[in-house]
Amino acid sequence: MRDLSPLFDPAGVIIAGASAHPGKFGFVALHNLLAAGYAGRVFATNLDQEPVLGIHTVASVDDLPHGRADLIVVCTPGPTVSGILRQAAARGVRAAFVTSAGFGEAGGDGPARERELVALAEELDMVLAGPNAQGVVSTPSGLCAQIVAPYPPPGGIGVVSQSGNLVSTFLNLASVSGVGVSRAVSAGNAAALDVGDYLEWYGVDDVTRVCLAYVEGVRDGRRFMQSVAETAAVKPVVVVKGGASLEGQRAALSHTGSLASDDRIFTGALRQAGAVRAQGVEEAFDAAALFATQPLPQGNRVAVVTTVGGWGVLTADAISGTALELAALPDDLLASIGERVPPRWSRNNPIDLAGGETRDTVPEVLDLVAGHRDIDAVIFLGLGIQSNQARLMSEGRFFPDHGLDRIVSYHRRQDQRYAEAAMAVAAARGKPVLVASELAVADPANPGVAAVREGGGYCYPSARRAVAALAHAWDYHRRRRARRDA
Repeated sequence: MRDLSPLFDPAGVIIAGASAHPGKFGFVALHNLLAAGYAGRVFATNLDQEPVLGIHTVASVDDLPHGRADLIVVCTPGPTVSGILRQAAARGVRAAFVTSAGFGEAGGDGPARERELVALAEELDMVLAGPNAQGVVSTPSGLCAQIVAPYPPPGGIGVVSQSGNLVSTFLNLASVSGVGVSRAVSAGNAAALDVGDYLEWYGVDDVTRVCLAYVEGVRDGRRFMQSVAETAAVKPVVVVKGGASLEGQRAALSHTGSLASDDRIFTGALRQAGAVRAQGVEEAFDAAALFATQPLPQGNRVAVVTTVGGWGVLTADAISGTALELAALPDDLLASIGERVPPRWSRNNPIDLAGGETRDTVPEVLDLVAGHRDIDAVIFLGLGIQSNQARLMSEGRFFPDHGLDRIVSYHRRQDQRYAEAAMAVAAARGKPVLVASELAVADPANPGVAAVREGGGYCYPSARRAVAALAHAWDYHRRRRARRDA
């Protein structure tokens, strides 16, 4: 396994091809590096030696001091890359991230140029990421060396993708949800380092809790699956694959030069390796967010706690199509819940409180349910309802009179308490307690949704998506346990 710390945790970074033009990659890469707050040493080259964003530039990497940078980000035309890497190696640089295109994805003599680039990196003993890649992010180092936005909040998800735009998608989801990222890299053409190499390094990276990958095709399927299996044995690996259809395979070939493998074989091999195969980016991020923020389920028995019946019915439908089980509520749990809610509650699972909750009902019921030995996971529905009404009241013409100021404040506090209770119960009981509300999308500023985000949790946009994520988590845990016990 290659040591990728010079790529993800460099003490200094060189931007080769920095530009004063804000539309050029060389400007954007330097801007993002500085704007994200990278605290290491920053150098830049520019043929005209003009200052860029307050950074003094030099004409050539040869003009930089030795041993001051570990990483060079190359934003120059393809034909210049080899010479720049030789200069960088002579300056003590140990890793190169190449944004330049015109290699394996370009056809013609592009693949030959790419092979020459890989051979050069091996000769120089240099970590080579790319080419034709968008950037690398490392929140522990404050590193945002990429030619696109955004810079995500810190967290436990390690992202690797053969598509730079898919990296941006995952980082956007991290930014809006608050479930942060540890590392992220666009593998580009994956000339020297493929997705499996990054997964192996993420597997031993202390700040990464779950790996999230987008793959279009692999050159060495056996080697890739070995990397996935080794990583999945120690932490979850979630994979989205492009090129499942003939049309997608053609698109993948023109995109990064990757020939997508047979989708059925790929899916079976992933499952055997212990990875999670997600259908689409939302499902993939939902699953990764669960692994990053929740305990793993130790069984498949699920209780649904809802303040309104219809949501519970739909959640029960969603559970029925998975390996999860809508748990039968034991008599002692039925009795305990009945002591805390009006008689009209459902007396069944889903646990429909039927609008009968008082100030402390939801926190108490969540703890009762999650604490029971016959329940392995909880899905809570109804977060944000009170704050949603409070929003309408506060925006209406009667506010703040008629006691509306007090009830608005109360409703907002309640939803915040419910969110905090769900996360506290999960931590105390060591069981996943998932929260789902369409307000995660419809009103991200809702106090309930915001409290989940600010507390480091994830609010699922729908119960169906929460169920799918929980099913992936149970499947991963079950298969990992079976391999361990074999």
